[in-house]
Amino acid sequence: MDLNLEYWQSNGKTFLSRLRLWLSILDPTFILSSDADIEKARSLLRSEEKEQKNGKVDDAWLLSLSSFHTDTGSLISPIFRPQAYMPISLPLVLASFMPHKGVKPTLFWHFLLQSYSAGFNHANRNATATSEKKTTLNQSLLITGTVTYAAVAGALPQIILWHLQAISAAAQVFCRSVLPIPLSAGLAAFSVLVVRSEESENGIQIFDSNGNSVGVSKEAGAKAVKETAISRATLFGTTTTVPSLLHFLLKRAKFMQRNPMLFASVRHISTVIVFGLMIPVSFSLFPQLGKIKKEHLEKELHALTSDGELFYHRGL
Repeated sequence: MDLNLEYWQSNGKTFLSRLRLWLSILDPTFILSSDADIEKARSLLRSEEKEQKNGKVDDAWLLSLSSFHTDTGSLISPIFRPQAYMPISLPLVLASFMPHKGVKPTLFWHFLLQSYSAGFNHANRNATATSEKKTTLNQSLLITGTVTYAAVAGALPQIILWHLQAISAAAQVFCRSVLPIPLSAGLAAFSVLVVRSEESENGIQIFDSNGNSVGVSKEAGAKAVKETAISRATLFGTTTTVPSLLHFLLKRAKFMQRNPMLFASVRHISTVIVFGLMIPVSFSLFPQLGKIKKEHLEKELHALTSDGELFYHRGL
């Protein structure tokens, strides 16, 4: 078991402890760390000094957790590291939700958002689902199709408004404020389910309580993908729900009616705040080192260990 998984096994057992940890891991300054700094941190954690409680060791853990992939044994691309998720995806989310004057810019921004989401999901997957821990050609084609489909589906509300400008006011409100909520949550989950489908099809590595590899389980892979899909749906679903609800509640306020410019910015400001707050919350919903009971695994794995509960890397 990798050092990062050993750390997650000892820490982050509750939602609040994971949330505190993710708030530290998501420090954007970690993006500036060089490969040499990360390797130095990993070397420190391999030594006996890791048992010491000091700031140097704590920073080394955060740097390792935020930059090193536990399955591939290599560094995660800087743009797909957890701390880069908000700075890159937030502008894409805002641009995707804004009303555009045509179909092409709408599709363009949704395509960029779905492309980055798919790339992030793939870079932070459980890579033990493939023998060489590399992306297969079939999976690459599947990811490309997923991005294209999700971009068109995500732009659907604005496409409807653009082509059917004579629809009723109630239908316009539905397309602007209601339809994007289930659509955003569903597409976020859909991207995870398809991009990481190899984990449930091929299975992922599972470990006993001592960190020893027990085998490969499709049940654990399906559980890991499902949990991550739920967390991503929660992130995007909440990000679209709260601004829409706030916009609806403030619409009748006299103060907002007298200040139309302020009212117009409410949705964008609230989207930024909610999205930023929900990222560490959604990452903390499920443990990075997930647990699965032995009776829920394939029968052929039951005789390989006496542990009643086994562990797997959920990915992000």
